[in-house]
Amino acid sequence: MIESRVLTQDVFEDLARHARRVEEAPWLEFVHGKLEVKARPDGNRGQIIAWLTRLCLQAYPDRWLHAYQGLRTETDGEGNARPDAVLAPIDTFVGQGEWASPDDVLMVVEVTSYDEDTDRRDRVEKPRAYAETGIPVYLLIDRDSCEVKVHSEPDGVRYEQVVTVPYGKTVTLPDPVGIELDTEPLKNWTR
Repeated sequence: MIESRVLTQDVFEDLARHARRVEEAPWLEFVHGKLEVKARPDGNRGQIIAWLTRLCLQAYPDRWLHAYQGLRTETDGEGNARPDAVLAPIDTFVGQGEWASPDDVLMVVEVTSYDEDTDRRDRVEKPRAYAETGIPVYLLIDRDSCEVKVHSEPDGVRYEQVVTVPYGKTVTLPDPVGIELDTEPLKNWTR
């Protein structure tokens, strides 16, 4: 990891832009002053995002679950995260480029990858970054523990409400999402 005193926001964005041009280059994130490498999606992760997209579109045709849209995060906007999916009105990211404003984001979704950084990145650093940014709902689909965690009520530092259910249960994605999520299908997409 590279600390923020070595890596600035501008340098990070330039590095990420160049890395994107290389086939099979890693996806880069800049969370709490640390350069992070996000695992590329596997087939099951992609299926989970497709399933969620269908559910969100059925509930609200004017919203879209944007896959892998980069967001500026943290209170000062000096962070960059690439959630697995971002729920927002359909035209939210038109003209914004690779790193968009989170202002109209209703929910971010992360699906854990099977790598050693998942615990720190998806369960600790990203919830804090998303809460600091004020994103109303953070949905974590944890394929290691076979649980779904719904974080809500950001207070600018953390999410005050976290509801955890095992796969197979139904959980409410609170307002402004407002969807009941039956997690039974997730059993099919976790190894």
